[in-house]
Amino acid sequence: MTGSRAVVRALAHRRGANFSLGFRLLPPDKRRAVYAAYAACRIPDDIVDEAGPEAETGAVARRLDAWTAELKATYAGAPGLPETVALAEALAHFPIPRSALLGLVEGCRMDLDRRRYDTFAELERYCELVAVTISEISLAIFGVCDDRAVGHGRDLAMALQLTNVCRDVGEDAGRGRIYLPLDELARFAVTEDEIISGRADSDRYAALMAFECARARNFFRAANPLPSMLAADARPAVRVMGGVYRRVLDRVAAEPEAAYHRRIELPAWQRVAAVLAGLAGRPFVG
Repeated sequence: MTGSRAVVRALAHRRGANFSLGFRLLPPDKRRAVYAAYAACRIPDDIVDEAGPEAETGAVARRLDAWTAELKATYAGAPGLPETVALAEALAHFPIPRSALLGLVEGCRMDLDRRRYDTFAELERYCELVAVTISEISLAIFGVCDDRAVGHGRDLAMALQLTNVCRDVGEDAGRGRIYLPLDELARFAVTEDEIISGRADSDRYAALMAFECARARNFFRAANPLPSMLAADARPAVRVMGGVYRRVLDRVAAEPEAAYHRRIELPAWQRVAAVLAGLAGRPFVG
């Protein structure tokens, strides 16, 4: 294994435990490309999330600018980092769209200036940049055999991102961010202050999270046809990745207050169950 391949593989297993269960089921060429793509998507997200509340916005923006320049150099044939060397290797075999990687950076940049979303339509635009772009990247590697895969890929991307939103309410609040749409908070009489301060023990908060989790589950249901529209050697991996996340969503829905205060992780038996269900061809939502 070359040094650059080892770097992106280690990053994927360290930071993307839920995804890496599925990654391991891909054939070697696609698995290497997915590791590289994951790293290229992880880096701008980490630039923003790990900056800390004391970081100067302009400095973080300049780091994103530098990463954008590195991506453009990579597509021009001049990668300068281990992660982009691995990406360049993937680009030699798979048509990963540059526009998707650059769009993802712009989505991460939104977090520098925007900490609230008034409506789901506004949140959905954010998800288009930080999640649906990843679907475009992934489909370029997985391979599609039906044009409808693009739409169902969007459904799965939305499901995964909305699962993150539901799972990470407390973690995001610690950064001063609320991704839950404000008009939906108002519908359930939950205040911004309750979210930020961690008062997640009310029936109102439980009802809000039941609503949010149900919407994410509907996106999983809409994505059920996706695996059958992909190249056969990618189908088990996608079923497992979606199945793992759907089980995370189920745990958040079952224990919304606990999910606020600690990140939900699947126990080993549920991870095994997700793998077996994926290998058996089960849908994301039955």
